[in-house]
Amino acid sequence: MIPVTSFAGKTVAVFGLGGSGLASCDALKAGGAEVVAADDNAENVAKAAQAGFITADLRNVSWANFAALVLAPGVPLTHPVPHWSVLKAREAGCEVIGDIELFCRERRRHAPDAPFVAITGTNGKSTTTALIAHLTRVAGYDTQMGGNIGTAILSLEPPRMGRVHVIEMSSYQIDLTPSLDPSVGILLNVSEDHIDRHGTIGHYAAVKERLVAGVQAGGTAIVGVDDGYCRDIADRLDRAGKNAVRISVKNPLASGIYVEHGTIVRASGGARSEVAALGGIGSLRGLHNAQNAACAAAAALAMGISQDVLQNGLRSFPGLAHRMEQVGRRGNVLFVNDSKGTNADATAHALSSFADIYWIAGGKPKAGGITSLTGYFPRIRKAYLIGEAAQEFSGTLGQVPHEISQTLDVAVEHAARDAEASGLTDAVVLLSPACASFDQYRNFEIRGAKFRELVQALPGVKPVV
Repeated sequence: MIPVTSFAGKTVAVFGLGGSGLASCDALKAGGAEVVAADDNAENVAKAAQAGFITADLRNVSWANFAALVLAPGVPLTHPVPHWSVLKAREAGCEVIGDIELFCRERRRHAPDAPFVAITGTNGKSTTTALIAHLTRVAGYDTQMGGNIGTAILSLEPPRMGRVHVIEMSSYQIDLTPSLDPSVGILLNVSEDHIDRHGTIGHYAAVKERLVAGVQAGGTAIVGVDDGYCRDIADRLDRAGKNAVRISVKNPLASGIYVEHGTIVRASGGARSEVAALGGIGSLRGLHNAQNAACAAAAALAMGISQDVLQNGLRSFPGLAHRMEQVGRRGNVLFVNDSKGTNADATAHALSSFADIYWIAGGKPKAGGITSLTGYFPRIRKAYLIGEAAQEFSGTLGQVPHEISQTLDVAVEHAARDAEASGLTDAVVLLSPACASFDQYRNFEIRGAKFRELVQALPGVKPVV
């Protein structure tokens, strides 16, 4: 735990008592603050009370003594309308912040030079965060990973030299961190997302920009420049005098880091040098993962990690569960769990990564279905359709060979049989549903875990090494 000493002797309201909210309560109390905990969910309030915290309905108490409102990131700050607790705080002139802001204040108070890597972007955050954490561990750092990727930041060990905090940040979390100041900040990309929470794509992009604009003096801002929003952000960082490193997987750069023919290349002052090779790294297949790897490599180089250690770290990266996860191989057939592919855009990355695909798709359909994926249909040897979307997807696939399997167990059995019988040297059974899971599974993790279980139960399947 990271005790929050910056509010010692003061009273702090905490609203939103999920994992990060309760961790904030613990950390504030450990640092000497008095905490008043609240939530719209009575069960969460009861849990906080059982844990020994003062609880109250913040609508019926005086805000005069509150030094701050610590808000859970899932609670609306600005759009579609501010939550009532935010309005109460503003009326009282009380600052509204999140748990990562508490971390930033503790770091500045106790270990301002301790390495702090913060990662954001519309896509690829979790993979890049996990990859950087892996690289820093390989390099010998005491690595603390958390934030949006799972572990609440205040549940990690405190900042100190030799210990790096690698923190994934959503736009919601950035919005609640006004003094965000990582030593290395990464903005992967910006595309339309979470407009219901930010109002416009422009505001959403501006929130994302704050992560790299806030990089501390002497730090490094890393920006993927393959979209217009991020190119403009990189230009503004230059004008502000920040050390901005541009990343591209689409075009060579005169200055920055780019990927060309499976190699990460660094360019500077007209010279170019090879940094690392991505060829043959199954956990980093696809153009999207090339961007993740290039950004992670830039972070590693900014931290002084050698190219040899970087290359070894890339090659030993196991990947994330449910994101292009190689769950097994049987003879000529590779089985890949991409259950996180919950919409067509995400599934496009997976389909673009293989040539001979036995594709398991379907679930609770999303707007637009799979019509945007028609360019990848020539890669599909056969599709196996499950869940509510099966009939709709069947109509879109048209002449592409497919069957309506209905359930995942039938789809896995039939896809494995057909892929093995094909005689293809690189056949892939790919679960990338292009759908939510909620018709048959509570979440995509449970769906992916079931796929893994079914694959590993097949006779002769071996782990991928």
